[in-house]
Amino acid sequence: MMIEVEIVGVRIELPSNQPLVLLREMHGERHVPIWIGTPEASAIALAQQGVVPPRPMTHDLMIDVVEALGHTIISVNIVAVEDNIFYGQLQFDDGTVVSSRASDALALALRAKCRIWCADAVMDEAGVRITEHDEGEDTEPGPEVDEERELRRFREFLDDVEPEDFEG
Repeated sequence: MMIEVEIVGVRIELPSNQPLVLLREMHGERHVPIWIGTPEASAIALAQQGVVPPRPMTHDLMIDVVEALGHTIISVNIVAVEDNIFYGQLQFDDGTVVSSRASDALALALRAKCRIWCADAVMDEAGVRITEHDEGEDTEPGPEVDEERELRRFREFLDDVEPEDFEG
C-alpha cells in the first residue's frame, strides 16, 4: 500500500551541513527525512519557491522532454529504503514506470505538479512522528502560523537526529 505525502521543505542538517528533504504524510503525523545531495536540494528548493531559471536546468529539461514526447508524469513513488538509500519511481500516463533516485523523483514531482506516494514499508522503517499539537495555544492558527510551527518542530527534530538513527 502507498501513503500520499507532501514535501515540507529542504533544510541543512547541522553540524554536518548535509541537506535533507522532509516528507510528511498527508493524513497523519509521520515525516520521512531523506538525506540528499546539494544539487538535488537546490533543485527541490528552487521548484518549491517557484523559481523559473532563464535556461532549463536538468530537471526542467527532463519535464520538457517528457511533455515534448506527449507524456506526463502522473505520480512519483518512494518505493524502498535500503542502508539509508531511498529508491524512487516515476509513473507515466501510459503506465510506464522508471526507476529513479528519490531526490530526482521529488524534484521532478514538483515540476510536474503530480502526487507523491510513499510505500508503507518505507514509512514504517524511516518515518518519525512529529506531532501537530503544541501545548498552551489558545487561538486557531492560520496557514502561516501552521507553517512556522511546522518549521520550528522540524528544526527541533533536526537538532536531535543523526543519520544513524534511521539505520535498521
